[in-house]
Amino acid sequence: MSAMPHEPLTQADVLLEGFLALDTPEGFRAELIEGEIVVTPPPDGDHEDCIGLIVDQVIRGSRTAMQFSGNKGLKLPSGGRCPKSHVIPDGTFAPIELRLFRGANPWMPCDGVALVVEVTSTRATVDREDKRRCYARGGIPLYLLVDRDESSVTLFGEPEGEDYSQRCSVSFGKSLTLPEPFAFDLETAALT
Repeated sequence: MSAMPHEPLTQADVLLEGFLALDTPEGFRAELIEGEIVVTPPPDGDHEDCIGLIVDQVIRGSRTAMQFSGNKGLKLPSGGRCPKSHVIPDGTFAPIELRLFRGANPWMPCDGVALVVEVTSTRATVDREDKRRCYARGGIPLYLLVDRDESSVTLFGEPEGEDYSQRCSVSFGKSLTLPEPFAFDLETAALT
C-alpha cells in the first residue's frame, strides 16, 4: 500500500498550528482574532472589578439561571481566508441547564452561549471592532462591551453576518436593559 500524498499546508493552517503551540507567560493570554495573534497581559484590578460587578448582577438578576466562565476559549467562524478565530472573552454566560462548560475542550464551539462580555484594556479597538465581528459571525446573541475609555456600556444584539444589527449604549451611571433570557436592568454606576 503506497502512502497518500499530503495536502500542502495553507498559510491559515500554519498560523493556526503556530498559535495552538504558543506557550504564553503566566497570566498572559493569547487569542487568534481574524488572522492575528493577540497576546494580552494580565488585567488590572479595575478591569476585574467591572467583570465581578457584572457577574454578580447577572447571577442575582437574570430571569434564567446562568453559568459563568471568565477564561473559556471559544472557536468562532473566520472571515475570509483566515483560520477560525480563537477568542477568550472576559466573561461568557450560558443557561446553567445546558452545563455548557462541563467537559468542554479548552477551545469550544460557541453554540449555546447567551452573552459574552468584554471590558476594554490595552487594545480597546480589538474589543470594539474585531471581537464584535467574531462574536456576530459566531451567532452569539448578545455582546456586552464595557468601554472604560468612553465611559460607556454597549449591548450589541441580533447578529447578522459580520456584525450586530442592534446596538444600545448608555453612559456609566445609567441602567441598560438586558433582554431575555436575562430580562433585567444592568446598573452601570459602579463600573466607573
